[in-house]
Amino acid sequence: MRDAQMAPIVDVKDLTKTYGDGFQALKGVDLAIEEGEILALLGPNGAGKTTLISTLCGISYPTAGTASIGGHDVVRDYRAARALVGLVPQEVALEPFERVINTVRFSRGLFGKSRDEALIERVLRQLSLWDKRGSRIRELSGGMKRRVLIAKALVHEPRVLFLDEPTAGVDVELRRDMWEIVEALRTSGVTIILTTHYIEEAEAIADRVAVINGGEILLVEEKSALMARMGQKVLRIDLTEPLEAVPKGLSDYDLRLGEGGMSLIYTYDTRGEGTGITRLLQALSAEGLGLRDIQTTQSSLEEIFVDLIQEDRP
Repeated sequence: MRDAQMAPIVDVKDLTKTYGDGFQALKGVDLAIEEGEILALLGPNGAGKTTLISTLCGISYPTAGTASIGGHDVVRDYRAARALVGLVPQEVALEPFERVINTVRFSRGLFGKSRDEALIERVLRQLSLWDKRGSRIRELSGGMKRRVLIAKALVHEPRVLFLDEPTAGVDVELRRDMWEIVEALRTSGVTIILTTHYIEEAEAIADRVAVINGGEILLVEEKSALMARMGQKVLRIDLTEPLEAVPKGLSDYDLRLGEGGMSLIYTYDTRGEGTGITRLLQALSAEGLGLRDIQTTQSSLEEIFVDLIQEDRP
């Protein structure tokens, strides 16, 4: 997907944002996002996710550094940069008495786009809103209002779509629909930057993961490479007979008893030169323990994320 010869569609260099009270929300952020990828921006509350998105969308001005979208500087060439961007904000701010279809039409007009009823219908159908096109916003459920926000962001055909906590507080069905919509958009060439508290969303649909905390990017890495590099694997050894304690002959290994003493749990680092599993199995045999089954599981992205944030705290 990423071509070294092509400039990133979103290019952020040493971006800083300091508010009037001296609070530094962004501290020299560097980030390059390639066209057509899905980047998950993960971080706890107050990490700087929304500030970064607001700055890239021209809602907030940076204090220092540069940012460009499609080669257009977000400050010097604001209109051209903003025309390439669709934004789905966290907050639902819609005119309650306006009808769905008019709300979406108006958003397209704001970007100077000519009227295109076929496109509006396609967007509304994609978001399961076509049957609600004549409804007033105030008559919609919270999930449907969220869909209208997405329609508003898509109707001017942006090349870059920012989704700021798009599924916060919505039902599981909408969250699943959102994943399908995001994948369809990526297939059509749209670049997507997703901020989320739902780690499973990043794990399910992102190509790369960026972790931000305290206004600083801690890392940006391919999702699979991140999990392979930083993840731990857990080996669970199911026994034929229960144990009351880990045998002394196995004290050299980082083992703990599973529930009911019917298993031994062994955690090892995938970055290590060796897993030690072969020696462990030999030691188990020497202790005369009967093995019923062996299973391995990989650390989830959520566990890796929590570990990173904890390491970053002073």
